[in-house]
Amino acid sequence: MGEHLTRGRPLASSPEMLQEAALELFVEQTYAKTTIEEITQRAGVSRATFFNYFPAKSDVFWVDLDDALRRLSGVLGDHQSVEKTPTVGLLVVLQGLCAVAREMGEGRVPLALTQHELMGSVHELQSSALTRFSNQATIISEFLQGFGFSAPRARAAAYASIATAIAATQEWAEAGTSRHPLDTYLREALEPVVQGFAQE
Repeated sequence: MGEHLTRGRPLASSPEMLQEAALELFVEQTYAKTTIEEITQRAGVSRATFFNYFPAKSDVFWVDLDDALRRLSGVLGDHQSVEKTPTVGLLVVLQGLCAVAREMGEGRVPLALTQHELMGSVHELQSSALTRFSNQATIISEFLQGFGFSAPRARAAAYASIATAIAATQEWAEAGTSRHPLDTYLREALEPVVQGFAQE
């Protein structure tokens, strides 16, 4: 899978390039047995370059997710609504998640979601994902409070939305070649959450 990456790699670096090199090594020799030095050697860059992009080795799993979460934060931050009601706030969150998901093509399933057992990295995946989802839940919670939710209810709705989105994404990843666009899974899963929390 990775032989073509060991030679002739372009000089310009990117998170995607380092992620590709890292995931190849994780598949070849597991996450635990792969060092940052080996990743940078495979990618043809320095150790300092690696840390310019990633605070830790586990962060290479989440390049696409980090991009998606930044886009979602932007969508929520840019939204202007004349009707600040809980239902509208929930619908904006649903629409934001689906809009970001539409940018994830059916062939862009993260390797970390489909081959994590082969890479020997289940616990590392869970640990590195937890902080990201917790931070995003905080952003959604604060957004919903601006639409009339109390802090406890906004937090509950935010975590329910994130957990449901994770479940839908896992279903999407496991669907194989028969998978539909990610946003269809998200919308189907999240609509009951929106309906439930919209009820006063």
